[in-house]
Amino acid sequence: MEKQDEATITVEAGIDGDARGRKNGRQISILFEDDWADAMADAGAMMDWSERRANLLVSGMRSPQEEGGVFSIGGVRLEVVMETDPCEVMESKRVGLQQAMMPAWRGGVCCRVVAGGSIRVGDAVTYSKA
Repeated sequence: MEKQDEATITVEAGIDGDARGRKNGRQISILFEDDWADAMADAGAMMDWSERRANLLVSGMRSPQEEGGVFSIGGVRLEVVMETDPCEVMESKRVGLQQAMMPAWRGGVCCRVVAGGSIRVGDAVTYSKA
């Protein structure tokens, strides 16, 4: 997964250039920096967040642990549709990591794009409950 400083997000395709962003309800995945740090500590690991293969890393808030809420990043709106379940790929990267990501939705959330636009590193992120 290639890190980018900015991205264009569309309702039709998720993040521009991401083949996994098709309109299936799981267009964009979000990982939360503090949740990732907790999982790393529990697993005794130090891995870059990009190893999770999430689309976005958000700092300053934790996973909402609920479906239906909406993240706003500038004009972009992302509705949480489900927890991103930690899979065996995480376990293959570090024994114990899959289990360390299970509590409190530490694996992040999957979202569908409600409204597109452009985002960049450092943009403010807000969350509204459903």
